[in-house]
Amino acid sequence: MVTGAGAAINAARVGVGQDVVVIGCGGVGLNTVQGARLAGARRIIAIDLQPAKLELAKKFGATHTINSGGVDDVVAAVQEITGTSGVHASFEVIGLKATAELAVRVLGVGGTAYLVGMQRVGTVLDIEPISELMPFQRSIEGVMMGSTNFKRDVPMFADYYLQGRFNLDDLVSQTITLDEINEGYEELLKGAIARSVIVFD
Repeated sequence: MVTGAGAAINAARVGVGQDVVVIGCGGVGLNTVQGARLAGARRIIAIDLQPAKLELAKKFGATHTINSGGVDDVVAAVQEITGTSGVHASFEVIGLKATAELAVRVLGVGGTAYLVGMQRVGTVLDIEPISELMPFQRSIEGVMMGSTNFKRDVPMFADYYLQGRFNLDDLVSQTITLDEINEGYEELLKGAIARSVIVFD
């Protein structure tokens, strides 16, 4: 909850009327989507390979979705949606080199890419400063735990939930027992669900 929503609200300080891209629609990505919605983003573009996750992203506030496996050029698709050179902020929540690089390339002038997903140690991004950063005044920022102030943010999100403004219920794709934990991990690795919650009798 706090990692995704916090990335949009605390780290990026998404503003009213801004356009954002969220790459990856698992649990963290869905919370990033709804964090951007709470902050007043105009267009929230969710990108994923799983159609079911893209449909779920709409329930959390995505105004547009892109199946990255179904388009030839994701950057061009983003630009077509915004009608500009790109978005104000992008959020990479998967932790992959290719998607981190994509997060930079979907940015417009003055945009910032926020790397939320944990990258493997030793990952080096192939970004050309002279052609991809400097002319567009783009920047890249790492985010840890949504830049969260837990004393302030957890009660705030709890209030938003009680007001019906923050969706936690649809994050739970399934409930499982402790005996089913291996199956739960398998489902998570397939990328088809948002979250499994272990319940005890």
